[in-house]
Amino acid sequence: MEHVNLRKLVYSSGSIVFFGGAGTSTESGIPDFRSAGGLYEQRTSKVYEPEEILSRDFFHAHPADFYSFYRTHMVYPQARPNPAHLKLADLEQEGRLKAVITQNIDGLHQLAGSVNVLELHGSVHRNRCLDCGISHPLSAVIGDSRPVPLCGECGGIIKPDVVLYQENLDFDLLERAAVHIQQADTLIVAGTSLTVQPAAGLVGLFRGDNLVLINRDATPMDGYATHLIRGSIGEVMAAL
Repeated sequence: MEHVNLRKLVYSSGSIVFFGGAGTSTESGIPDFRSAGGLYEQRTSKVYEPEEILSRDFFHAHPADFYSFYRTHMVYPQARPNPAHLKLADLEQEGRLKAVITQNIDGLHQLAGSVNVLELHGSVHRNRCLDCGISHPLSAVIGDSRPVPLCGECGGIIKPDVVLYQENLDFDLLERAAVHIQQADTLIVAGTSLTVQPAAGLVGLFRGDNLVLINRDATPMDGYATHLIRGSIGEVMAAL
């Protein structure tokens, strides 16, 4: 589908929802997970696989090893929004885009100016003490020189508000995302392999007219897309 046709589609829609994954932020310098060269294809540890490190049990059993990986491979404080983030914020300000549903934890949508952002997997910018529950900013995690960041109030271990393997997604957040998708006339899905459940299953709830799928690689939903675009989400959205 040519970009000019996508532009016509977007500006004729009154209720757009965007559903994005790691590919939305790769042009901001944040690597994705499952593509060739992604984080899961790299041996970042000689002992543990990334999926094991990013699990609840591993965090509690080996917090220092978890944070060594997390600080190096999951947190990119210098990253800035790319054209995709910026265009989505513009569409929301125009009233066309009703919600951004993201599997990312980097906070770049909010930094670009988006307001109604549903972060299914949490955010690196929210952290809390496991003992007293007090909230901490990202600086408390990356600015603490100790192997494991500790709460300044009680000395407890700080845990990022990101959904690890073995943890459940927030049910209320999933419900809100489902309602937005069900009410949309256009759903733009971009930068996601659509293999992570239950988040990917949300796309199956869409009943609108236009399912736009933008991704470099094939996904299980390609056959259901009314408009399938192979390419960079940043370039496609910038062309709007």
